[in-house]
Amino acid sequence: MQEFWNTRYSETPFAYGTEPNRWFHDTLDDLTPGRLYLPGEGEGRNAAHAARLGWEVTAVDYSAAGKEKALRLADEHGVSFSYDVADLSAFEPPAAHFDAAALIFLHLPAPLRALVHARTVDALRPGGVLIVEAFAKEQLAYATGGPKNEDMLYDMATLQEDFRDMEFLTAERVDTVLEEGTYHSGRSAVIRLLLRKS
Repeated sequence: MQEFWNTRYSETPFAYGTEPNRWFHDTLDDLTPGRLYLPGEGEGRNAAHAARLGWEVTAVDYSAAGKEKALRLADEHGVSFSYDVADLSAFEPPAAHFDAAALIFLHLPAPLRALVHARTVDALRPGGVLIVEAFAKEQLAYATGGPKNEDMLYDMATLQEDFRDMEFLTAERVDTVLEEGTYHSGRSAVIRLLLRKS
């Protein structure tokens, strides 16, 4: 998979555009800037936006090509953020360190998904919030982005189990129109969450 993402992120246009994910953008606007954790950040569109708002951002992805474009985007916006090239199966963020985290279209095999979700919750301080947007299993009916493997798509029950110790502030399964570069374009089935750590 690392080769897949390096190839995708080596393409000239930004694969998912340079604007932040809309759910992430709208939710972050209501939060006070602090420390933000972004695993699976790819080309940095969300990290650059958050840094412009004053967040101290730690981004992680195992694509060196993604980091290269993310840092270029940061330069264009006159901001900076930390970006680690690492496999999420081995990367352990500091515990109780972040004020917020976001999982934006981070689709992983089930065992790794559970591990990354647990580590992300552990990385939040008490009262910290988690923003999630991901493709629902119903996305298979659309040809507008996301994994073609149903096991890597989401349903609400799985996410409720993964985040069972958090307070669900928003939890919705919606159909929406994505306009995020070449690979997220058109009508899509997504799940959106806003969670708070006790």
